[in-house]
Amino acid sequence: MWGRFIQRFRWPVLLVAIGVVIVSAVWGTGVFSKLTGSGFENRASESYQATVKIKEVFGDQSIDLIALYTAPDGKQISDYSAAVTSTLTNLKANPEVSEVMWDPSRMTSTDGHSTYAAIRLHGDDQDAKREIYDDLRPSLDVPGVTTEVGGAIAFLKSVNAQTSEDIAFAETISMPILLLLLLFIFRGLVAAVTPLIVGVIATLGAFAAVRLITYATDVSVFAINIITILGLGMAIDYALFIVSRFREELAAGLDTPAAITRTLQTAGRTVLVSGLTIVLALSSLLVFPQVFLRSMGFGGMAAVGVAMLASLTVLPAFLALLGPRINAGRLRFGTRKAATESASEERGTWGRLAHSVMKRPVAYAVAVAAVLITIALPALRINFGGFDERLLPPDSTVRTVNDRLDSGFTGATTDYPIQILATGDAPSSYVDQIRAVDGVTGANVVATKDGVTLITVDYDGDPSEAATRDIVRDLRDLPPPAGTHTQVSGRAAMDLDLLDSLGERLPWAALVMAGATFLLLFLAFGSVVLPIKAVVMNLISIGASFGVIVWGFQEGHLAGAMGFTSTGFLDPTNLVLILVILFGLATDYEVFLLSRIREEWDATGDNTRAVARGVQHTGGIITAAALLLAIVVGGFATGEMAFVKMMGVGMLVAILVDATLVRMILVPATMRLLGRFNWWAPGPLGAVYRRFGIKHDAAAATPDPTGTRETVLTR
Repeated sequence: MWGRFIQRFRWPVLLVAIGVVIVSAVWGTGVFSKLTGSGFENRASESYQATVKIKEVFGDQSIDLIALYTAPDGKQISDYSAAVTSTLTNLKANPEVSEVMWDPSRMTSTDGHSTYAAIRLHGDDQDAKREIYDDLRPSLDVPGVTTEVGGAIAFLKSVNAQTSEDIAFAETISMPILLLLLLFIFRGLVAAVTPLIVGVIATLGAFAAVRLITYATDVSVFAINIITILGLGMAIDYALFIVSRFREELAAGLDTPAAITRTLQTAGRTVLVSGLTIVLALSSLLVFPQVFLRSMGFGGMAAVGVAMLASLTVLPAFLALLGPRINAGRLRFGTRKAATESASEERGTWGRLAHSVMKRPVAYAVAVAAVLITIALPALRINFGGFDERLLPPDSTVRTVNDRLDSGFTGATTDYPIQILATGDAPSSYVDQIRAVDGVTGANVVATKDGVTLITVDYDGDPSEAATRDIVRDLRDLPPPAGTHTQVSGRAAMDLDLLDSLGERLPWAALVMAGATFLLLFLAFGSVVLPIKAVVMNLISIGASFGVIVWGFQEGHLAGAMGFTSTGFLDPTNLVLILVILFGLATDYEVFLLSRIREEWDATGDNTRAVARGVQHTGGIITAAALLLAIVVGGFATGEMAFVKMMGVGMLVAILVDATLVRMILVPATMRLLGRFNWWAPGPLGAVYRRFGIKHDAAAATPDPTGTRETVLTR
């Protein structure tokens, strides 16, 4: 019915789509000015609430900017003290500046070549301070010396700017490659362009959807990252599947209306199930309190949702308009068939592979499982921590400032002390108790006002180390003085609260992902076995990806080749994001494969033959889709930011493993071992599937060499 509707109203659908694209291009792209650059904190945590109260009582205690001044070679910075003093005096008079701290006696490098000033800005949040910094930056320069700016606000500004540059560069190198590969896969110019058209619609449509969301809640600027990856990636996947099936039906002798109807009954159903599954999987990010992760959920859901809708409306309307002209501009590369024109029987290349696997399913399953477990083993050594300046490129100015202060100065203010806020009476004995905590090197009362005391706690080591988080735990375990309420904040405390909140919410996110996958795959295939197997297969692919991430990025084995600095730990928010995205992508390929196998099962009732035919029909498509998506995400591995590289490599590994070892070998092997049990569902659930299942209405079309049309009935 949907196919007939699209065929009949193809022009109105296309005109509405053009209107939506124009609005999205004009209004939707305005989303960039509505996004926030912050959002990594848990606003319900003790550390965040303490930070807010510290600011209310004592004013902002954070150092926003570090201005590092370095004299020319052969000179001492003291030779330029008058110029530095003049610049900083003018800076203090700026109404946007809260405080400028500069004491040459203790803020000069040990070699006397450099000095630095610590600057606090007015502003309610980091976004406001970044805007102030943009206007303020020229006034920081001192004539005659080199001026470099670091600090928290400059760091966040650099992260956002570098991430945007990385994404733009990834798109620049990936788009031409994608077009060339699409030309090779489709062997035709018109067919090759259609996935890119859907990709543009998905990306622009997602921008408009996210801009609407910004009117209801904060959305992080990093949502653009996931829109770019999933909007383009899923659009290509879905368009590839729809166009391939449409061309297959035309080759089987169907006219355009019948081919559109059959395509949407089969491939369209697959795209619907895949899209809904991925959208629901991404909705699991909404259970986390961090704006960053929720924003990734919003962006991903918008991108996949629009890609799915465009593939089920705009694309078939366009195909209905083109008809056989979808094959226009045919390109000949030898005599080999296009990857999307699968052979009708299971004796093609992919079918022979499936038969080989199913003849020795145990041997294949054990061998592949051994390989994947070996790849995944490093994930057992995973170590979590926050991010810092080391995720920036080594030549970044912000990182250079941080490194210089760490190595060339004594007692530089880039340290991140633990802060304790005591509301009520805080006797000196309590400070003595703090000093006695293992790992604490000093504790001092820095301010007292209105019955509130602020205590800073010093320690050896890095704020992102597990040992520092243990100090925070011990400080929180200290019994407060009678009548006093204490809260612990600071960088290490925020990292600890982040890890705790992620650990608390992750099981719920996993339940949403697994539950959504089980429900939709059950409604699609009428089996309780296949959804469980799909979840297990997804986890196998993700395990391999995490193993490579730990080995390459945490342990630094890829640092030299890829040009980043290993910190010895991984940011948990990025790992949660990768986990959810990969789970959705793995389900995508599972749905592609199982949908065709289910068609063949309905047509033949022979499990082995259905699996072989399903693999034969989808093997080339899944491989092509994986290759195209690998180009999209692989471009991110060329970026400068360490976490962008990590996402690119992690997703690249998972996609390639999933589309080859898992879908083409492990899935056929396990389905051969399970036999008819693949399609088992207990009686009551079977009744649910028969009533509410997302079923296709037609079996696979079989190309007819005689040119006559053969009708295949479903069972």
